[in-house]
Amino acid sequence: MKVSEGFFSFLMGFFIYSLLEIVSRGYTHWTMSVTGGVVLTILYALSSRGTLMKSCFLGAIIITLIELAVGIFDNLIMNWAVWDYSAMPLNFLGQICLPFSGLWFLLCIPAFYLCRGIRARLCIGRLARQD
Repeated sequence: MKVSEGFFSFLMGFFIYSLLEIVSRGYTHWTMSVTGGVVLTILYALSSRGTLMKSCFLGAIIITLIELAVGIFDNLIMNWAVWDYSAMPLNFLGQICLPFSGLWFLLCIPAFYLCRGIRARLCIGRLARQD
């Protein structure tokens, strides 16, 4: 993955995830914007290596682990109260839960195609410059 691809996928994840949170919750936290950027960059790398289902499964696991790490820092260490899944079934420390892991799996589907689209556009641009 070229630096420009990583940077562009980071920015897309940063802004798209921020927008999704603002639409669904009415607000977001800066750490969630950064997390969205990191996640889409990782999903971008995954999207070139496997099938849709494999990418979604791995993506959901990776997102859940990143969410746990960010949640421990944001919510338990810094006490910023960015989110709390304590009332959700099958939660761990109130930072991750099975229902949201399922949601991450589903959100990986459009993310997979977004990453493929980004790659196609950037590669076409790269091919055009080589001519």
